[in-house]
Amino acid sequence: MAWMTYISHWFDEDDWHEGQKRAKMSYVRQVGLLAAGCQPWNKDVCAASGDRFAYCATLAIYIYQLDHQYNEFKLRAIMSEHKKTITAISWCPHNPDMFASASADSLVIIWNVTEQKVVAKLDDTKGIPASLSWCWNEGDAVAFVSHRGPLYIWTISGPLSVVTAHKGAHSFLSDICLFRWHPKKKGKVVFGHTDGSLSIFQPGSKNQKHVLRPESLKGTDEEDPVTALEWDPLSNDYLLVANLHNGIQLVDSESLSCITKFNFPSAAASVQCLAWVPSAPGMFITGDSQVGVLRIWNVSHTTPIDNLKLKNSGFHSLHVLSSPPKKKSFLFPSPIKYSHTSSTSEAVPPPTLSQKQAFSLPPGHVVCCFMDGGVGLYDMGAKKWDFLRDLGHVETIFDCEFKPDNPDLLATASFDGTIKVWDINTLTAVYTSPGNEGVIYSISWAPGDLNCIAGATSRNGGFIWDVPRGKIITRFSEHGKNGIFCIAWSHKDSKRIATCSDDGFCIIRTIDGKVLHKYKHPAAVFGCDWSKNNKDMIATGCEDKNVRVYYLATSSDQPLKVFTGHTAKVFRVRWSPLREGILCSGSDDGTVRIWDYTQDACINILSGHRAPVRGLMWNPEIPYLLISGSWDYSIQVWDTRDGTCLDTVYDHGADVYGLTCHPSRPFTMASCSRDSTVRLWSLTPLINPLPINILADRCWDEVIGNIDRAVESGAPPLLCGKVSRDIKQEVEKMIGNPRGEKLRWFSECFSPPGGSKNLWDLVAVIKGQDDSLLPQNYCKGIMHIKHLVRFKMSEAHELTAVKMSKFGGGIGAPSKKERLKEAAEIHLRLGQIQRYCELMVELGEWDKALSVAPGVSMKYWRKLMQRRADQLIQEENDDVIPYCIATGDVKKLVAFFTSRGQLKEALLVAQAACEGNMQMSPLSTMSGSSNSDLNNTDDYNVLLQKVNEELAEWYFQDGHAVLAACCHLAVENIELAMANLIRGNELELAISVGTVLGESAAQATHYALELLARKCMTVTTWDLAADLLMMIPDNKLQLIKLCAFYPGCTAERNDLHEKCNLPDVEECMRLAETTEADGDIFETIKYYLLSSEPEKALPIGIQYVKEQLCGSDWTLDSVCPYLDLLSYIRTEQLMLNNCTQFRNELLILCGYIGALLAIRRQYNSIVPALYEYTSQLLKRRKVSVPLKIEQLSEELGAWRAFTQSTKPTNELPCTPPSESQKKVYSILVSRIQEEPLKGMIGPDYVTGSNLPSHSDVHISCLTGLRIQVQFQRAKGPVFFLEDGKSAISLNDALMWAKVNPFSPLGTGTRLNPF
Repeated sequence: MAWMTYISHWFDEDDWHEGQKRAKMSYVRQVGLLAAGCQPWNKDVCAASGDRFAYCATLAIYIYQLDHQYNEFKLRAIMSEHKKTITAISWCPHNPDMFASASADSLVIIWNVTEQKVVAKLDDTKGIPASLSWCWNEGDAVAFVSHRGPLYIWTISGPLSVVTAHKGAHSFLSDICLFRWHPKKKGKVVFGHTDGSLSIFQPGSKNQKHVLRPESLKGTDEEDPVTALEWDPLSNDYLLVANLHNGIQLVDSESLSCITKFNFPSAAASVQCLAWVPSAPGMFITGDSQVGVLRIWNVSHTTPIDNLKLKNSGFHSLHVLSSPPKKKSFLFPSPIKYSHTSSTSEAVPPPTLSQKQAFSLPPGHVVCCFMDGGVGLYDMGAKKWDFLRDLGHVETIFDCEFKPDNPDLLATASFDGTIKVWDINTLTAVYTSPGNEGVIYSISWAPGDLNCIAGATSRNGGFIWDVPRGKIITRFSEHGKNGIFCIAWSHKDSKRIATCSDDGFCIIRTIDGKVLHKYKHPAAVFGCDWSKNNKDMIATGCEDKNVRVYYLATSSDQPLKVFTGHTAKVFRVRWSPLREGILCSGSDDGTVRIWDYTQDACINILSGHRAPVRGLMWNPEIPYLLISGSWDYSIQVWDTRDGTCLDTVYDHGADVYGLTCHPSRPFTMASCSRDSTVRLWSLTPLINPLPINILADRCWDEVIGNIDRAVESGAPPLLCGKVSRDIKQEVEKMIGNPRGEKLRWFSECFSPPGGSKNLWDLVAVIKGQDDSLLPQNYCKGIMHIKHLVRFKMSEAHELTAVKMSKFGGGIGAPSKKERLKEAAEIHLRLGQIQRYCELMVELGEWDKALSVAPGVSMKYWRKLMQRRADQLIQEENDDVIPYCIATGDVKKLVAFFTSRGQLKEALLVAQAACEGNMQMSPLSTMSGSSNSDLNNTDDYNVLLQKVNEELAEWYFQDGHAVLAACCHLAVENIELAMANLIRGNELELAISVGTVLGESAAQATHYALELLARKCMTVTTWDLAADLLMMIPDNKLQLIKLCAFYPGCTAERNDLHEKCNLPDVEECMRLAETTEADGDIFETIKYYLLSSEPEKALPIGIQYVKEQLCGSDWTLDSVCPYLDLLSYIRTEQLMLNNCTQFRNELLILCGYIGALLAIRRQYNSIVPALYEYTSQLLKRRKVSVPLKIEQLSEELGAWRAFTQSTKPTNELPCTPPSESQKKVYSILVSRIQEEPLKGMIGPDYVTGSNLPSHSDVHISCLTGLRIQVQFQRAKGPVFFLEDGKSAISLNDALMWAKVNPFSPLGTGTRLNPF
């Protein structure tokens, strides 16, 4: 295997001490991502291949791939290498892994999509490539063209990459909009021009330049650009052409004639894009440029078959997937294939079909990109969005800030001229500003609940945006047309706003525009910040390299202080929210300086960035913690006490501009970047062991402290901010035992968004809290199953009755019709058929009402029929959902929803059935419906549990372990809820929740405490590990392991023994000798490990395990306790030269047993690596163990054969296990037995594992695959092993450590990824 080549040198070394560095993972964890939208400027910005599609923002390419397990597309990669605007992308038609992109800096890049790496670069394209395309029939060749040509062809393969110019395609008289190669005729190519004409070239024929210009333009200089151009896939010569104003024509490229001119319903309609539908020959779709209307056409009809309004914003690009997602059931019928040669003949319907049936909507999934940056995948057959990524920024995001009174709302400001407000729980935009402001450099929320944002622009001055009303209510023009780089609303005096500008002024004004101060600087002013402690003090950063502090209470326009020291312009300044008089500044010199206003001095210089510093953020709870973002693409975390860089992350693919967090959620940070994304981060790992101190119920002094104590050099982290003080105050006010509330409040403070509040709400429901105390937004999350139907019923009534608010409902506020439709759908899923019918009648949807009316009564159906008699529609809409509800066929309906990935819908229907809302219709009973086996509550409950487990697994696989746990708590499956938290490595949260839930969660809580205690087995937190283990009732063995592994001197070890109620070191030696004489092997091992000579335990324990393995009836449970205990021998003792053979044997035995434990727990990604690890140790070390390499190979082969044979049937066929493999596997199963913690079966998957990253490339030494590559299984954050270089994914590290405590490098070091 590749990984053995990578690390084999470790297995041959005997001097282990050099490798004893602490293994580490990144402290800052990425937990959320707001993807960019699709840019609306260039034409070829959307592409697809097989089960993937791509679109590009300004500087980054977003790759989505179909998740076959759940039939949904997920963001798999963000590729960012271009430094200027991407102008075109193209997917290779011959190789789905090859992808090309071009940009405005005359650069073309060839990518390997699967590996997310650059394969080749062409640095000089001799002009900006306006359009780009792989050459059909040419293999590895990419063509690109600038606005007037020539067309260049870059041949990538071979020893030399060659660029040649097309012989005829040059010197055009009009700019090129786009070009298309013919997919069949080699070398045939067509160009569309801005003047509306086409140019056609093909080998052996006369070149046709600027032909087929629309008749209406002939003899004029007017332009009507070609907006879309596609060859007919079933013809050698036909071509669909769209002009912005002239509409669509089907033309013959040979005779240069128009075959068909297509007519639009409205003269105002104009076409922006078009695409053929591969699954329906002869059909194509178009997108309007002004409004988001998708039109479906057939070439034999000059008018559209259907018109679907998908969005208010116009289309920019369309692409139909050639292989749409396959459903698990209810498959669309495959289109009938014909042997005709063109789409026109293909369109003639077979005689057996009626005209209506022939032109029904084709099955197909359309990638839709809109002018406002929205991107979605639309299912034409089902007329619904599979997903819609609405309103993403399409350009650099310069600033971000949380709403002062709501930590769930984040505002962002962008180069694209808009401010957007996001709900960070759902990662969706809830408000967007009117736009057209030029570049917006900076934003600042109004204090408190004023619901306004101040914005600073490049050319339009400053403004105040009233967010709920969606209006600009005030403008500031004192800076003229000069750019305003920073705007800051005073949070101590809500009437004052500061701006600083290119004109060298920092201006302080009131919100009604009255200027209070104008502070003149010698050059442009880039940054300003109000003091958090003094309402009259403000700091500025200037191009002259200086930081200035002004005092507003005086009439002087001179600064109180000028701080010098930076060697380039100062861009950002930030006052500390906790330490009075302390501020920081970030500069183009790559440093961050810390200034003490009271000492007139720079007290620290933070050096580490390799480019200008832009983002700066003090933590509102930890006074010494500072975070910076830079043009070097990195975010760095600093301990400002000594200038240490605690962590560096590179997940953004471009310059990092804005950093922010909310005081009430101080350890969740948002960042924004030139890569057009916003990312969310958890900073909680930076403050360990603080959260564990709270779990262990340590005194307040070890959790909350004063600032002076917290900033002492080397002092452990202490909370010093407002939120922690508020929690302490509330806890101290409570009567009785406030531990549960304390755990909840701190958990919500430490946890990132993404389900922790939802989880605690469900815990409260389970503990019997009154429903009236549930928060208002409880119904927006995962509800307890007993509330689901009731809250959905309430939502349906609200949708029906509630009028629109005075100022509208934010983005995309639904119309009355949309509200009624949504209400009707809820009533339907609740089994309230008559109410559904009445709402459908009110909407004019008679067919839907009639189709389910018999579920109420035949009499009611007849009444509806009479009312409908004079309004019969021409085409029936066969909808399976109402029929299933009407006939009470819950099983079929749940399967229908599940097959489409609509798991929440399936859950709602199943619960409604459990509550008796689904009634069996006499009609369905008479017709022998298949639901006769599902007619009692027990069956419905089984169905409910099954759907709920699938929904939870969907969340878990998507990197949301906390939401998966919420699903299980909703049905009070506490065991699985706790297991999901532990498998997601949310140990502190699991223990907090388990402690509150009590006995029902006890087993999982104790396991989580063991794992967290292992995390604490480091230099400074041994006492804390002991405190955690003492929370486990039967804890003696765990405390023995802790004391055995403790590396202190004898006196220190005796102190720990005393704390753990164990005999001292000398007494343990005597007890070991006594128990050895008595023949009690387990007790002997225990006491030797606790003694001054722990190495004496090794031969005894290892010999016992080897004897067990020589027998035929051993099981994991008979050997695991001994190996687990031995693995806690102190590392320095294990490394002694006289222990070399025992050490090697221990590593081999732990590796082998670890492989079996991994099989038991279904840790499939590490099973092969554990077997290989064990085999390599057997080859390279002198040992005597009852294991043979051949045996290991046979077992691994048998496991692989059985694992592949149980995969879903839709995957590739595999060879069934042989008889010998069946025999070997049968023995394996008998030894492995059942996992005692059943919920722990399945792979670990930490929060954020699904998020694409731009971090440095690391190869997993277990799999040989790139970590964080989403197309492969090596997903998740990186974990570095003890040599500081070798890496594996954190998910693999967690699973490895749970089954084999020793490092994969074979050094004998224990792995601690928790």
